[in-house]
Amino acid sequence: MRMSPRTLQINRLSPYQRLVGVGGIGTGLFFALEGQHTLGRNESRPGRLLNIRDYGKLHIIIHYIAVLLGAKPDGSTFHIVPVGKVGEDDAGSRMIKEMAAAGMDVQYVESLPERPTQLSVCFQYPDGAGGNITTSDSAASALTSNDIDRCAGLLAAESFRCIALAAPEVPLETRDRFLRLATDHRAFRAGSFTSGEIVTAKEQGMLSRLDLLAMNQDEAGTLVKEPFDPTSPDLFLQRCADLLCACQPHIQLILSAGKHGAFAYAEGGWDYRPALDVPVRSTAGAGDALLAGVLTGLVAGMPFIRVDSSPKSASGRLVESAFELGVLLAAYTVTSPHTIHPDANLDTLLAFGHAHNMTLSGLVRI
Repeated sequence: MRMSPRTLQINRLSPYQRLVGVGGIGTGLFFALEGQHTLGRNESRPGRLLNIRDYGKLHIIIHYIAVLLGAKPDGSTFHIVPVGKVGEDDAGSRMIKEMAAAGMDVQYVESLPERPTQLSVCFQYPDGAGGNITTSDSAASALTSNDIDRCAGLLAAESFRCIALAAPEVPLETRDRFLRLATDHRAFRAGSFTSGEIVTAKEQGMLSRLDLLAMNQDEAGTLVKEPFDPTSPDLFLQRCADLLCACQPHIQLILSAGKHGAFAYAEGGWDYRPALDVPVRSTAGAGDALLAGVLTGLVAGMPFIRVDSSPKSASGRLVESAFELGVLLAAYTVTSPHTIHPDANLDTLLAFGHAHNMTLSGLVRI
């Protein structure tokens, strides 16, 4: 008889009991194009359809949280409630079934007959460069402030013991309404933005309504108007911290820099973790996995970061902070070509950590 994977244990004394999230729910296709030249305006180009499963950003983040915490739809363990829209089509039905199977409460995921489920078609040239086309009229883009108001009771019920997650791929104004409600109900507010929207989010005051912001190096560079230099990151990091603290003095920050590792900031202190040396199948979704691991650690009662003088090695240490758990999870997910690692659970993550001489702190209950 096959036993269920272990999960991180929480109870009514744990700092958070529920996560309510808004963001993209959808799927995607990946093509490996033949030929190195840029796709022409009227060109037909052959390409291989790759066996890669792609997901919307909200789905990626909350899937990992659900499987690591053993979430259940009735909220008897940890309660995860995605708020979003999919099409009344095969892809939308599949997304809802997969979220429910992972332990999420999907009662606030609506199926729309008149719009398709969000779809991204990604293409890649032989040298690794590429791009994507995403449906602009998908069901995800139809999420409105009225939909957010209908789920306000979820934020109010747990109040300050609720995490409110605002992820991309739904309208900015909808996410802004969500963060305003989360602020009113004293929820812990986490979010991320694309490079194309982060400046607008700042101008609209949305960064002031976040407790935790997750960015990659390109998004951070767009925000501070200078490129990230991995050989000398200190001034760049300080400018990020200064700008964000001017918006929200107690904001926490995660900054992922791909092969150059990841940084985290809180209350004037920075932590840094280098990237693990692992075989990389795909980095798509790694930043979302990093945020997922951090939020999971916070739910489990781990401190956000550990600012100390210990060696910043990539392996060979205890995983004692939420940030370190996020870095470990992100490293594990890049070993899969899919944006959600299909084998991810606490047992496989701990085995992966053990292989890299990393051990979860005994202070975290399993």
